[in-house]
Amino acid sequence: MVDDALAARARSLDEEHHDTDLRGRFRLPAGTTYLDGNSLGALPVGVAEAVADAVTRQWGNDLIASWNTADWWGASARVGDRIGALVGSAPGQVLVADSTSVNLFKVVVAAARMRPGRDILLTDGDSFPTDVHIAEGAARVAGLVVERVSPADAPARIAELGDRMALAAYSSVDYRTGELWDLPAITRAAHDVGALVCWDLCHSAGAMEVGLDGHDADFAVGCGYKYLNGGPGAPAFIHVAAQHISSFDQPLTGWNGHAEPFAMSPDYAPAPTIERARVGTPPVLGVLALEAALKAFDGVGMAGVRRRRSLALTGFFLECVDALVPGIVVASPRDDARRGSQVSLRHPHAYAVVQALIARRVIGDFREPDIIRLGFAPLYLTHADVLRAAEHLREVLGTREFARPEFSVRGAVT
Repeated sequence: MVDDALAARARSLDEEHHDTDLRGRFRLPAGTTYLDGNSLGALPVGVAEAVADAVTRQWGNDLIASWNTADWWGASARVGDRIGALVGSAPGQVLVADSTSVNLFKVVVAAARMRPGRDILLTDGDSFPTDVHIAEGAARVAGLVVERVSPADAPARIAELGDRMALAAYSSVDYRTGELWDLPAITRAAHDVGALVCWDLCHSAGAMEVGLDGHDADFAVGCGYKYLNGGPGAPAFIHVAAQHISSFDQPLTGWNGHAEPFAMSPDYAPAPTIERARVGTPPVLGVLALEAALKAFDGVGMAGVRRRRSLALTGFFLECVDALVPGIVVASPRDDARRGSQVSLRHPHAYAVVQALIARRVIGDFREPDIIRLGFAPLYLTHADVLRAAEHLREVLGTREFARPEFSVRGAVT
């Protein structure tokens, strides 16, 4: 049953924000409400054609000449600059390379080398597991001690640790609850004691303005397959602030990061630019797919995306949930200033609820232990989509449809 007042409000909001609706730049299945762009972005128009061209013409016809004629070699830095524009990083500071995990490893070891005599790496124990695992593994290599401290408590703990602090490594947005952490405050606190900061932007790049340069962030890492829509397994990116590039002594000294890679020297000399963050031969097809996907952001200002799309969509969803599913527990902050581009709900049968929604073609995902996670990719969702998702949620919960046995069967990927 459609709520007439909410339906009218959805129409009004979609009319108000019509000029920022870029749904036409994506290929979305008819009848599907896709709320999982924070896990895998939708397919942008032009990506399939770009990949086909890369395979059939560049690789199939031009063969190895394409490293020069199609500038495969320059793609990692070229696409890095395109991402840099979305996260507030000036040209020459972002490189597309490897995975988020590998890039974080590079940063932790390099930061320790840049702050000799300091022994503490601060991170969030509730962060996405790879961040914690990599931080601890890299810390063992670099001789650091890892302290797990909530982002909310980080500034105070950084001040207490003082000159023992080497690096604070935090996610911009909590992957479970969607809470937006205070990047400026944590960065300032670290710099006040002479420490460095690395930000994981996996759940913010492409959904909101980040302002890396404006907040003087030292390092950042992030993936290309969530809000950047680069496709499954898309390569990640790394940001190194210009003032740190010359001292960025990263541990994975592969030939691609050499100052003269085709000199084939047995002695390593790092490139003088962000290219020193390269390791081995890049996954060219993935990089080119990501480059084509980023065209969906052409002419888009991230401040407007945040204000007129992300916050409008998540705020309206909270309004719908309050009206239609009043008993549900909201795990995400209601304060716009503290919320990323997702809304998470808690339910004791969260996995089954998500599967029941997927069966209705409302696609979200589940995170342990009890999180229904709904991501609102701002470029291609409408307020009508938001209301439709809330209505289906009401029906799934109200009829206990989630209790059907098939919805409790877990796949390999949850």
